[in-house]
Amino acid sequence: MLITHEHQELYRNVKKFVQDELNPHIPQWEKDGIWPAREVLGKMGKLGYLGINKPESVGGLGLDYSYEVMFAQAIGNCICGSLPMAIGVITDMATPALARFGSKALQQEFLAPVVAGEMVCSIAVSEAGAGSDVAGVKTTAVKDGDDYVINGSKMWITNGTQADWACVLANTSEGKVHQNKSLIVVPLDAKGVDRKTKLDKLGMRSSDTAMIFFDNVRVPRRNLIGVEGMGFMYQMMQFQEERLYGAASSIDGLTNIINETIDYTRQRQAFGGSILDNQYVHFRLAELKTEVEALRALIYDTTERYIGGKEKMEDLAMLASMCKLKVGRLGREVTDSCLQFWGGQGFMWDNNVARAYRDTRLVSIGGGADEIMLGIIAKCMGILPSKKAHEAKKAAQAA
Repeated sequence: MLITHEHQELYRNVKKFVQDELNPHIPQWEKDGIWPAREVLGKMGKLGYLGINKPESVGGLGLDYSYEVMFAQAIGNCICGSLPMAIGVITDMATPALARFGSKALQQEFLAPVVAGEMVCSIAVSEAGAGSDVAGVKTTAVKDGDDYVINGSKMWITNGTQADWACVLANTSEGKVHQNKSLIVVPLDAKGVDRKTKLDKLGMRSSDTAMIFFDNVRVPRRNLIGVEGMGFMYQMMQFQEERLYGAASSIDGLTNIINETIDYTRQRQAFGGSILDNQYVHFRLAELKTEVEALRALIYDTTERYIGGKEKMEDLAMLASMCKLKVGRLGREVTDSCLQFWGGQGFMWDNNVARAYRDTRLVSIGGGADEIMLGIIAKCMGILPSKKAHEAKKAAQAA
């Protein structure tokens, strides 16, 4: 990926915003268990950060996705994982399908205010019984005149207690599971919506996460994104940008954890020398830094192929899944290794390394678990077990 002066300026300005406007408040937001989304997004909207690759018709900058990757990388300088994730929901998870397939009227009503920082949004796909198994969602949207009537529930919804609307995946017919789903914009102040249940999480503490219940919620059918029955396909496309964003937003965070560990182990004395003087320690840190740079190269290469538009969607899905798989596993490896080198100080709750250790654990779960990424990669490689072998395995397990 070619990094231009414009990319560098965007990166520099966003990083400064993180350092000046976000990081000083992170400790308090972590304690509160919520971030002031409207306040933060209002500032970001005025700076043009929420619509970098969105159409100019809705107030976006209309730039290609390489600029969004630079934005994500800069946002990763937050001293927590919560804010990059919560902001990424706004820019790269709840809005890509609306920007790509939504009607002009729907975009003006719901996307333009998000780009301006005047609305908060969420992506509502996962359910208690359907996380990585997107085809298994049970929420229904039944046509009734000019409305959809929505019933069901959604789980682990980031920004869920503050969002003005959610991009909801629901079953709009009883057909095949990959062809009966649609994406619908659902205002969360509608009658029958209950999102009072705020979830208590291991990490990502400063982003609010909710359960959302829909009890005969009426939504105009004009709130349908694109074509009815195409929701599963649209969501699979949204996942590619979500996974690229998530990987890119981790690069600087992991690099910063390594650098903080270098500084700490250089100062920390034991047995007549610094901890960093131990060959195992500085070799391990060198190895981790190499892995992060390899991840960066994979992300940049995937981005270049994505914006080039010459790759098959299947190939892009494989590369984006590789990015997601690698960042989840590397995040755990980096934070676990670095925390060990901090000794007892690394076990303190407010330590940046300890916070990263908690936050990065989600990366291998949310947005498609590691096992799902491996399945996608294997499928794209053409090495999934044959149907016959699969049936034989099931028969053996039953016996």
